[in-house]
Order: sequence, then structure tokens, then C-alpha cells
Amino acid sequence: MLLARCMPCSSRGMFPDSRDVGQQGGGAGMKIIICGAGQVGRGIARRLSAEGHDVTVIDMQAELVRTISNDLDVQGLVGHGAHPEMLEQAGAADADMLIAVTHADEVNMVACKVADALFGITTRIARVRAQAYLQKRYQALFSRDNLAVDLVISPEVAVGEMVLDRISCPGAQDVVHFANRRVMTLGVQLDEDCPVTGTPLAQLTELFPDLLAVVVAIRRGQKVFIPHRDDELEPGDFIYIVTNPASARRVLHILGHEEEPARSIIIAGGGNIGRYVAQRVLQDGNRIVSIIEQDVQKARQLALALGEFGERLVVLTGSALNARLLEEAQVQRADLFLALTNDDKVNLLSAMLARQQGAASAMSLVSTLDSARMAEPLGIDSWIDPRAVTVSEILQYARGGFLHRVYPVFDEAGELIEAEALETSPIIGHKLRDADMPDGVRIGLVVRGDELIRATGETEIRPGDVVILFALAEHREQVARLFRVSLEYF
Repeated sequence: MLLARCMPCSSRGMFPDSRDVGQQGGGAGMKIIICGAGQVGRGIARRLSAEGHDVTVIDMQAELVRTISNDLDVQGLVGHGAHPEMLEQAGAADADMLIAVTHADEVNMVACKVADALFGITTRIARVRAQAYLQKRYQALFSRDNLAVDLVISPEVAVGEMVLDRISCPGAQDVVHFANRRVMTLGVQLDEDCPVTGTPLAQLTELFPDLLAVVVAIRRGQKVFIPHRDDELEPGDFIYIVTNPASARRVLHILGHEEEPARSIIIAGGGNIGRYVAQRVLQDGNRIVSIIEQDVQKARQLALALGEFGERLVVLTGSALNARLLEEAQVQRADLFLALTNDDKVNLLSAMLARQQGAASAMSLVSTLDSARMAEPLGIDSWIDPRAVTVSEILQYARGGFLHRVYPVFDEAGELIEAEALETSPIIGHKLRDADMPDGVRIGLVVRGDELIRATGETEIRPGDVVILFALAEHREQVARLFRVSLEYF
């Protein structure tokens, strides 16, 4: 995600061979005002209120406010989120944080300025979608002396980067980077022909002793759990495995995914995300891209903006649901179809149609949980929730302390977390097998200077270590205590 903060080898083995890793936490909540009750605002409100914060949501649409007030433990107010009297009514005088995620960039930016200038709210976060504001030469716009935005979030760039990460790891349905991209977590669906199913995890470690990788979580049917050394992977399991980029392809091959990188790509949707992905993909001189955009003017702008790539780019005007247009784009020869419009229905149906017409694989944006649940039955190989990406980054910043990244997974039943150990952390100086840790937390890899270490029962966490772990949602507070995150952030 594009974040602008405007403020003055090792142990090896693929699978666990020791008891699980975890601890305990909790604390007082903050008073938080959220401007915008749409999908992103609602997602943030749900998570923050569940963590014990005092949340007030402002939105111009009375129906959205009514729904969020009825469904969540939050206060809802109808009004303009940037107006001083509205913020005052929401309790801005003693608020700790303002999160502005309305559909209007300008409202979000002004709300942050008002929150700082009139009410002295300590932390201000704004979602800014227009790329014109985000050019490096304009970065001073968000400084304390100007708009006073502490954190700028650009969901289009964030989602675009996630799409590119998925493209780089064919066969993975989710790819999340940590520790400045030194560590990655792969979300992988195990097929019936997965060659390592039915084998205890401890035995797999023995089979691949030189592989730096750890399975940290499994979803089997409706159950999400952390595996132990005697557990076996089963066909149909969805797993998250922590590894390093150099090992990613080998891990996928071991799990039965032999897919080759996509060379021929069709993109449905020429908006900010589609254009960003197309430009980045085309910079690899071996790839061919076709873009399908319904808006004639936008299609012309795309053709002009990306004209430097010559014959490797084709821009077609029309609907991605038009079978003849897909045929013209040579969908039957496409390695990958990317549905990146702002309409879930178009994305899901066009991806399904592309698969039916011969595309080797398809990926879709989905902005609601209901849409995501439809993706797999429709034959879509991978999907991305832009709302979840934005919520993840805001949660990370809202919690503060030494949680460097928080990424919800499994419909928010668990989280992938990057955390830094402090001098005072209770886990320091003890072997993990001797620590009093719950079954709901597993440490995958530890980053110590230039070294990557697979966490085992013999591992001792040292001050300054960066730890990549998975935690079930109910153990979130225990992770906080494990790393001694300041309780005021919880």
C-alpha cells in the first residue's frame, strides 16, 4: 500500500517441530472518529469497536448511519465529516484519532486539517484515491503545516501491488510481504493431486531440511487452526506458509503448483488499478497485455498513456461481459484474466466467462464478503478484497506500538502479524518451548539482522528481532502482551 507518513541463514525446515508460540495482552481503548460509513468505514468500525475502542461514525447518508448503528457497537451521526460542528458533536474535543475514508478525497483531507487545527486530535488518517495528489513533488501537501495528515492511504496503489505480487507467484491465492519484502506468506489451496498430503508435517520437515518455510495456519472446511507436528495436510485445505522470496517457487512446486508465470494477460477495467497494473506488467518486456475498457474516452487516454509499449499493448473498447470482445482479445490464449473494474458483478461474471472461454486462470477484485464467497464456485482462481487491504493498513497504524503490519485472513478469523520484540518483552531470554503460550499463536520466521531463522522450540527471541506470526482473532490481545505493545493502543 502507498503510505505517506507525514511526521516532524539459519534454522531450516518446512513444518513445525515444536509446540506453538504465543502469549497475553489488553488495555484501555481510544476514542476514534470515522468519517465515512461505506464498506471501508464499516470494516474499520467493526474491528476497532470489537477491540474495545469508543467509535463514532459520521456519514451523509442516513441509511448507512442507521445500519452501522444498529449492527455495531458504535455511535452513528448523519452529517458532513469535515464540518467543525459535526466533528464537535462527535466528541472531537477529546478524540484520540480521526480516520477519514469517505468517497471524496477532498473531504477526507479537509477533515484531517479541521481535526488538527480546531480540536488537536493527535492522529489523523486520510484515504486519498486520486493519484494526482500523491506525486512525490506534492508530498509536502500533507505535512503538519499544511493538511496535517499523519497517514495517507492510497487503496488503488495498494491493491495494484497486491495484484502484482499474485502475478509473481502463480499458484498462490494470497501473497503478503513482511520485513521490507524479506519474508513472504503464501496462501495456497491444496488440490486433490497435492503430492504432500497425508504426510505428517514433522516428516515433511525431514524430507526438505534445507527449505526455509513454516506452515502457520490451516483452514479445513469451516475450521481454522494452527497445525502441530503430527498433523497432516489434506486435499481441500487452505494453508498459509511463511517463507522467503527465494524459496517461494520451490514451496509452491512441493505443494503441487507447477504453474508458469503469465505472459499473456487480459485486464478488464482501465481505471487507476488497471492502468497501474498494466504499466508495471508491461515493463517486463516479455509480456503482452490487452485492456478492455467500456468508457471510450478512458480507453483513448490509456492507449495514449501506454503507447510507448507498442504492439505489446492492445486497448479494446466495450464490456468485459461481451463474449465476442473477449474472443477478439484472444482470451482462449490468455495465461491470466484480471477483472479489475469497480463493479463486483462485472468482475465475477467476466472472470467466469473468461475461464469458460479458455483463459488459463482468472483473478478478480471483490469488495464484499458475499462476492468473495461466490468466487470459488464460479471457477475464479484468486480474488482480492480492496476493502480488506485498506482496513489492514489502518488497523496496523491504529494499534501502533511495535506491530509493524497486521493482515486479517480467513474472513478475519485470524491475522498475519509482523511484530518487533522489545527489551522488556516477557518472551525475551526463554526458549519458545518453555514459554507459556496459547495454541492460537504460531511464530513462523524471525528476522535477526541479516539472518532469517525458522522458529522452533529451541529458538530464543532477542531484543530487536522482527517476528512474523499468525494468531487466531481471539488471541489478538495475547500477541500484544507478548511483544509488550503499549496498552493505550488497545
